[in-house]
Amino acid sequence: MHKMLKVTPQTFLQLLLIFVPLAFVGEYLHWAPPVLFLMACLAITPLAGLMGRSTEVLADKLGTGMGGLLNATFGNACELLIALSALKAGLIDVVKASITGSIIGNVLLVMGLSMLTGGFKYKTQEFNRTAATTSSTLLALAAICLVVPAVFHFYGRQMGEVTPGEELRLALAIAIIQFVVYLLSLFFSLKTHKNLYVRHVDVEVEEAIGTEHWGVRNSIIVLSASTVLVALLAELLVKQVEATAQAIGMTHMFIGVIVVAIIGNAAEHSTAILMALKNKMDLSINIALGSSTQIALFVAPVIVFASFIIGRPMDLCFSGFEVMAVVVSVIILPFITFDGECNWMEGVQLLAVYLILGATFFFI
Repeated sequence: MHKMLKVTPQTFLQLLLIFVPLAFVGEYLHWAPPVLFLMACLAITPLAGLMGRSTEVLADKLGTGMGGLLNATFGNACELLIALSALKAGLIDVVKASITGSIIGNVLLVMGLSMLTGGFKYKTQEFNRTAATTSSTLLALAAICLVVPAVFHFYGRQMGEVTPGEELRLALAIAIIQFVVYLLSLFFSLKTHKNLYVRHVDVEVEEAIGTEHWGVRNSIIVLSASTVLVALLAELLVKQVEATAQAIGMTHMFIGVIVVAIIGNAAEHSTAILMALKNKMDLSINIALGSSTQIALFVAPVIVFASFIIGRPMDLCFSGFEVMAVVVSVIILPFITFDGECNWMEGVQLLAVYLILGATFFFI
């Protein structure tokens, strides 16, 4: 008897690949902006998954050092490509919102769904408390990097003592500090304290994410092709943001914080949940918090550097609601991770905070 076909999150992501050619056909035929925006979103989602899976395979095949560096560099390449496209289009508010959304999305949505689904199968799941605490502290640094420029902006403008040029110089200085801290965090996780971080992709994990037959050559081809397609689709998506926002009544901030962030993190959502269902909560936590840290300390400064290079300097003066969202996420995180174990109710709490913030950004 033939085995029944199981529809897994990875299978569902593969089915979404049909939207890749449809998005380009729609652009050629000049479909309505909201339709093109939706097509681009659905097309990027599985490609982001393929980028993540090929990166994981290459990271495992190349060994701890080079593999970890590769994962650290390409782990959030999809979010970076979308942000760079928005930056080139002058949509600075969408860029900032996508950074905010990626941070809170990984901390609250990815971790919340992982703990909820894993908790339904296992009463209690354990993870490395030291690694989680280190990531939480790095995210607290990210929150500080958002709060300080915001206070500098509002207080300085109120007193009439701060110019836009000074805000840009402050952004550049903070971006350099973020980048240096990120490099040091890599040295910490890949060299001096690598025993705290789960990086090995075993057979069970490969089967779960569908990469058991992937080799280095196939992974490089998939990563290269997916990166090119995501870059093209990111340009297409960004072109439709303005018209789509007006057509459906959504602000740039909501599109960046919720929609774009979920698209970029869809692959991590599915992988983290699958790992939680395999009782590999250590790996699930590493995916969620590692991705948030990478967004805050690597992607954000790279975007700031790129903004100066292309002649569209971006400061780090996020809106008060964006700062509040990151700070709230950082505040709740230690309460969830301090004991090194989790259950489904803690997942509910994280998801509740995400829904509250999502509703706030929708009605703002």
